[in-house]
Amino acid sequence: MKNITDYSGKCVLVLGLAKSGYETARLLKKLGAVVTVNDGMDLTGNQDAEELITEGITIVDKEHPLSLLETNELIVKNPGIPYSVPILQEAEKKAIPIITEVELAYQINEGTTIAVTGTNGKTTVTSLIGDMFSHSSKKGLLSGNIGFVASKVAQEAEPEDTMITELSSFQLMGVQSYRPHIAVITNIYSAHLDYHGTQDEYVKAKMNIFKNQQSKDYLVFNDAQRELLELYTVNSKVIYFSTVRPTNGAYIKDDAIYFQEELICRLNQIVLPGKHNLENILASIAVCKLSGINNEAIIATLTSFEGIKHRTQYVTTIDGVKYYNDSKATNTLATKFALDAFNVPVHWLCGGLDRGNGFEDLDDHVKCVERMYIFGQTIPKLIDFAKKHDINYEMCHDVKDAVSKTAKFTKHGQVVLLSPACASWDQYPTYEVRGEDFIQQVKSME
Repeated sequence: MKNITDYSGKCVLVLGLAKSGYETARLLKKLGAVVTVNDGMDLTGNQDAEELITEGITIVDKEHPLSLLETNELIVKNPGIPYSVPILQEAEKKAIPIITEVELAYQINEGTTIAVTGTNGKTTVTSLIGDMFSHSSKKGLLSGNIGFVASKVAQEAEPEDTMITELSSFQLMGVQSYRPHIAVITNIYSAHLDYHGTQDEYVKAKMNIFKNQQSKDYLVFNDAQRELLELYTVNSKVIYFSTVRPTNGAYIKDDAIYFQEELICRLNQIVLPGKHNLENILASIAVCKLSGINNEAIIATLTSFEGIKHRTQYVTTIDGVKYYNDSKATNTLATKFALDAFNVPVHWLCGGLDRGNGFEDLDDHVKCVERMYIFGQTIPKLIDFAKKHDINYEMCHDVKDAVSKTAKFTKHGQVVLLSPACASWDQYPTYEVRGEDFIQQVKSME
């Protein structure tokens, strides 16, 4: 890693422990900073907190005292903590810089940076790119929102390596100097309005991914949404991908995928299911071609990559009923893709955190829905949706309860689909935990 001196002797507040806070605190300590970790939870008995204390790091828990701002010159915050909390609002008044952990990771990374964001598809695109790198002679390191803390991965990156980082809008709000050589925006739709307040603020956060790019850098962007990009100044070279027309990047023509007029592969070679995944594949191919990955490596991925856990993941078949886990569908667009993937009767498990959105986007996508199993904060809205479309429904306590109730109604040849169209945080800490709950309950029925 780059042995930077910017933090030597500087008092830094790490706001929020979790995985990223733990790694951030250790890195800052290594860089010579005087580190304090603050978390609103009671950290008594927390192993990570105890380890940090032994390393000479101060822990302040149970509250966010404003007195911490009297001695700290910089805040590195957990992405999930909104800027509306009092300690951050007061820090902004005092002009104390606030960054997220990926900014710190970028500063020490010796290698090249690829950054991927978007409302949907970013995890799949990040994984596809990583897989294509793995089939080549180049080394790609997955990091960020995909589950590997960026500041830890960056410490291991060599100059010839490439960090492939999945970024959320929460992380991108803390960008200052972050400059990926290749940035990707898969798509932008309405999401996280409870955090950002307005759609404009959400879009602005996503667009931060390219704000520091220069003429030698690339922005890979969805051609179907190029009008969004026209509202911003872009200094990098924009490479578009499209499923409907030729572009200056990756596109589909005559049942085949091309990149800048070069044939890459035929569509019938691809094993990853779902029309929506074609956009993810095109974005990934564009990135990899710009990175010098050969076609053989790209094709090796396209002919073997079947998808990611919690994303329309096939779980099992019981008495002729197929069960699919799409817990990652935390918004209506993702659920739309999942519902459209089936042409047999679907028993749809849905609901979760109420972010203020409606479900009208799904009006034209429930023709195959046999029955709805509704849980979470959005129960009232989804009941109204079910009545609107004359769909039978069951009110459920949680995902396990919903799976149990499907047994009474499912028939051979039908599908049970968990695709919540909502975030999990009203009942589950993450969508992964929600998905595992589904899988475990399904397996218990075998």
